[in-house]
Amino acid sequence: MFYPVYAVLFADAGLSSAEISSLFVLWSVTGFAVDVPSGLWADVFSRRLLLTVAPGLTATGYALWTLFPSYLFFALGFVLWGAGGSLRSGALQALVYDELERLGATGAYGRLIGRSQAMGTSAVMAATALAAPVMHLGGYHAVGIVSVAVTLLGVPVGRSFPESRGGGEAEEGFTEVLRAGLGEIRGSAAVRRCLIVVAAVSGVDAMDEYVPLLVRATGVSAPTLPLLVLLITVGVAAGGWLGGRGARWAGPALAVGAVCLAAGAVSGRPAGLVAVAVAFGVFQWAMVAADLRLQERIEGRARATITSMAGFGVEVVAVLTFAGYALGSAWAGPGVLFAFAAVPYAVIALVMRWTG
Repeated sequence: MFYPVYAVLFADAGLSSAEISSLFVLWSVTGFAVDVPSGLWADVFSRRLLLTVAPGLTATGYALWTLFPSYLFFALGFVLWGAGGSLRSGALQALVYDELERLGATGAYGRLIGRSQAMGTSAVMAATALAAPVMHLGGYHAVGIVSVAVTLLGVPVGRSFPESRGGGEAEEGFTEVLRAGLGEIRGSAAVRRCLIVVAAVSGVDAMDEYVPLLVRATGVSAPTLPLLVLLITVGVAAGGWLGGRGARWAGPALAVGAVCLAAGAVSGRPAGLVAVAVAFGVFQWAMVAADLRLQERIEGRARATITSMAGFGVEVVAVLTFAGYALGSAWAGPGVLFAFAAVPYAVIALVMRWTG
């Protein structure tokens, strides 16, 4: 429940806009710093251990925000949250794919990952809806307590994953696994292309952070704005539920999504947001397809390391997307900027067609 209100918490604690922005930067920097090392750890030791520890780190960060609402502890909380997310990045996909491969069921990977992402989106929607009444009843402390408790439920869930490989003493060192991962990337053009596609299609999706601005630009009233944002979120959830189906059509579908995004964004009308919702659903579905293609092409023992490198690329593209929007906002409104964001999606569609 912290997600929809944490920026307000920071402001109410007396932080300036510059200080709040610095926290977001620290969050991203933590992701950059931890992503690839965590992938190495997952390949050398235990992926399940990382999935068990990750929610505990995030919950600890929320607890610091709740108990000590000040800049220092907000910063420490973001470091812990960023580290928790990075520990999960790469380790989850690698563990799920390898365990399915052991069972001869890798065909289920896209469907499972897509559904997990759709459930995550649905959980965000539920938390957003519940945050207001909980805030009314108990303020930020109540929101924080619930957030910590729910996040800690991820600890036993992470522990419950099966893991047939390793988990104890390392059979290989970090250097050997890193060399194996870099060697596979250098030696496989298909893996390199898939890394680029995953980073691009997921990183450009950072535009969803600006969806409320796009909705407001259509001229709707304040009470209507959350409902139209919810419409687009429903599109994202639907794309996740359909993940893993028809992956061979990812390129053409992504091209259609790019057209829907551009047309809906420049329409300047609330009805155009239906097309935008369709576009974001396609993008979510395409992210699952891109991840599936990458996992299918990784053959060596450094699966989590390579997947974490893709996660690192996602963060880089996301930062570039944020910077591009900030620069473009000086001369264009949200509708035009979202239409321009359709261009890289069209290019990605061609690349995905090529990698198919």
